[in-house]
Amino acid sequence: MDLAGDFGPEAEQFLRDVQSGLRSTPRTLPSQYLYDAQGSLLFDEICELDEYYLTRAELEILQRHGREICETLGPECALIEFGSGSSLKTRELLSRLRDPSAYVPVDISREHLQEAARALSERYPDLEVLPICADYTRPFALPDWDVPPKRRITYFSGSTIGNMGPEAAMEMLEQLGVIAGPGGGVLIGVDLHKDRATLEAAYDDSKGVTAAFELNLLARMNRELGADFDLGAWSYEAWYDSEHMRVEMYVKSERAQRVRVGGQRFRFEAGERVLTEISHKFTLHGFAELAKRAGLRVVQVWTDCKQLYSLQYLEAA
Repeated sequence: MDLAGDFGPEAEQFLRDVQSGLRSTPRTLPSQYLYDAQGSLLFDEICELDEYYLTRAELEILQRHGREICETLGPECALIEFGSGSSLKTRELLSRLRDPSAYVPVDISREHLQEAARALSERYPDLEVLPICADYTRPFALPDWDVPPKRRITYFSGSTIGNMGPEAAMEMLEQLGVIAGPGGGVLIGVDLHKDRATLEAAYDDSKGVTAAFELNLLARMNRELGADFDLGAWSYEAWYDSEHMRVEMYVKSERAQRVRVGGQRFRFEAGERVLTEISHKFTLHGFAELAKRAGLRVVQVWTDCKQLYSLQYLEAA
């Protein structure tokens, strides 16, 4: 399916982001690049794992409260989804929304985005589907609509807001509010604080799918940046940092080694960890305070039956 906009990062930007992260202290790798075609397929597999409760909990909320959620979003809206992935959960909204004017999936994985958009166009032939390839943490332009919407709704699912530090999360919320515009709204998935065992199992599953997902970033750098990571010399670790209420995910060097990335060489010690992702967990009060700092107020909260996860609707304060 043709893209309505293509703002995806080029190889030069990928290389700059990687080299900058590897030069930093502590070392990091940019998590947005986990989602190439292979990474996106692996993440879809993660979402089906027994340990990974987030997708099931959000689907439960959408199925149990979908009618109320869609009444809150209103008729003839344009739904703009950041990090749309396979758009599985979005179908629960599109099937219940009253006369949606357009669906705009925004994702960094170009091939995966086009395939998901094509499937949605076939499923909803009367809906204008306008896919945009972009790193949504950077500026991008919205497409032109065939039918101007009555209001814009930005949808940020999967508790992806938790993958950002506090300041970046506040800026992301501000951006969601700006794109929603006057009279619009923000629908966002927010994972809730819970016990360590549940969290660590969710991000380090027994089948090793999450490990394959994280380590695929090294393979991608080999393919696209000409890096020379020895994939057998790296492993994956994740644990919950209770002080900062976040899960931290790392790739770990199993031996002392040097790796070339785009003409620069980096030395890694045996046992050295490189941070690939974080996933913050929230209390309802804590997230409401974060939203307030971004100029938004929480209007409505829906949770799953176990209160593991929440979907929240926000508007300008």
